[in-house]
Amino acid sequence: MNPQVGKMSPFIVMEVLERAKELQRQGIDVIHMEVGEPDFDVPPCVSEATVEAVRTSQTHYTHSLGDADLRQTIADFYHSEYGVTVSPDNIVVTSGSSPAILLALMVLCEAGGEVIMSNPGYACYRNFVLACNGIPVEVPLCAENGFQFDVEAVKKAITPRTRAIFINSPMNPTGTLLNPDVMQQLAALGVPVLSDEIYHGLVYEGRAHSILEYTNEAFVLNGFSKRFAMTGLRLGYLIAPQQYMRSLQILQQNLFICAPSVAQRAGIAVMRSAAADVDAMRQTYNERRLYMIQRLRQLGFTIHTEPQGAFYIFADARRFTTDSYRFAFDILEKAHVGVTPGTDFGTRGEGYIRFSYANSIENIRTGLDRLERYLKDNF
Repeated sequence: MNPQVGKMSPFIVMEVLERAKELQRQGIDVIHMEVGEPDFDVPPCVSEATVEAVRTSQTHYTHSLGDADLRQTIADFYHSEYGVTVSPDNIVVTSGSSPAILLALMVLCEAGGEVIMSNPGYACYRNFVLACNGIPVEVPLCAENGFQFDVEAVKKAITPRTRAIFINSPMNPTGTLLNPDVMQQLAALGVPVLSDEIYHGLVYEGRAHSILEYTNEAFVLNGFSKRFAMTGLRLGYLIAPQQYMRSLQILQQNLFICAPSVAQRAGIAVMRSAAADVDAMRQTYNERRLYMIQRLRQLGFTIHTEPQGAFYIFADARRFTTDSYRFAFDILEKAHVGVTPGTDFGTRGEGYIRFSYANSIENIRTGLDRLERYLKDNF
């Protein structure tokens, strides 16, 4: 077996979800606050565009880089949203954002290449780097610093083997927006930046900035799953510097051929027509966010930094446990509420629990009521 695979950690949130579904098959009602998947249906224009694409036989391979109209729509979006100029020729449309991560790392990393990332941070980044024969280099984030990157710590982590700096804003699991000054300083370090912008559009305080506002030597990862509630349609994209595009195209042709044609037509429609739908979803998420912050604090959790975006709260549970894995599964088995242990996001996440508010306010209330009873019975 490839030794890199042996270095990979499981995606614990999926193990929580899998156990939760086992309980549900036994007839047990489980409230899901573990997974980061929108609970909304797709906007109506997505359904209409999907049906129309099938009806008119737009069900064949597209250009390997993606439908030309969709790439132009993405370029137009980045110009209107961030004031940056992106050529459609610098965009690869992918089957979700995960292939975009893989493609970017494959062109950047050789064996032993280092990629700097945050701890805590999204669980899968580290494993993507390992899959590309790279070495993850983790820089700690501190609650006391609002889970912002310490630029000096990043500078110290840079070596001749450094190939990229991985950032995510709004961040999973904390919901933090990176400070624009921090982004500008990271962009000036002379190392390509991989910027995961998948939660853009789901921001409640402040404004999300694209790394392209500060440098053209960057890779942007984005998609339709979170902002547009299109998880199952598997549609994402990568914006990359021109010098990497031919290599990215060759990889795309060989590994994935192209993204699903029907989903691409839906992507055009949703980017052009769903602004009101996104605003309505964002307002609902914000109502849930404010309720959950208040309620979790009442239950005894500490929230050092209130989330500004995405749909997660990273709550300090060290009043109750020093073993977030055991704690999360105990909550699942006894309270029938799915939550994600902080250790899924790195060693700096230990003692924390990530709560997702991508669920209805009624289910969130029920889940937190169950959690309250669990805490009273056990602590």
